[in-house]
Amino acid sequence: MKTILKYAGLAAAAAVMTTSTSANAQLRVWEDYTPAENVVELTYVKVDEGQLDTYLEGLKQTWVQAHEVNKTLGTVESYGIYTVPYGSNEVNLVLRVTYPNMAALNTSKEQYDRFMDAWGNANQENSTRTVREVYNNIRKIKGTYLLRGLTIDLD
Repeated sequence: MKTILKYAGLAAAAAVMTTSTSANAQLRVWEDYTPAENVVELTYVKVDEGQLDTYLEGLKQTWVQAHEVNKTLGTVESYGIYTVPYGSNEVNLVLRVTYPNMAALNTSKEQYDRFMDAWGNANQENSTRTVREVYNNIRKIKGTYLLRGLTIDLD
């Protein structure tokens, strides 16, 4: 038993040394790793029990259509809706939007006007009403996060 513990201790010490060596390394951005240009926004949602289909129906008419317009305008690369089949049950739906870059998040009046010309005031009013009368009663936004991918160079 002492021999097993001795070797386990040596293995643990080797693992700590390896970890501490890499922790002391000084990686350099654009030399050792490269940040992605695009940015991913994740919104974590808790939809009330039995209301997922209702929420998805609303998203189809509002969120999805708005992002289709944004894709045609080039302000959004892609988007997605994901269910969370298991976990802590804090969230059961994740909404993802991928923007081409950080600048796409800085909406200008010109971009807003282009979106509204394509989206229309009627769609905007319907979306606002849906959020107020439906979404706010059947879901809670648990958090929104911006992510930027990194590519680690393997020299």
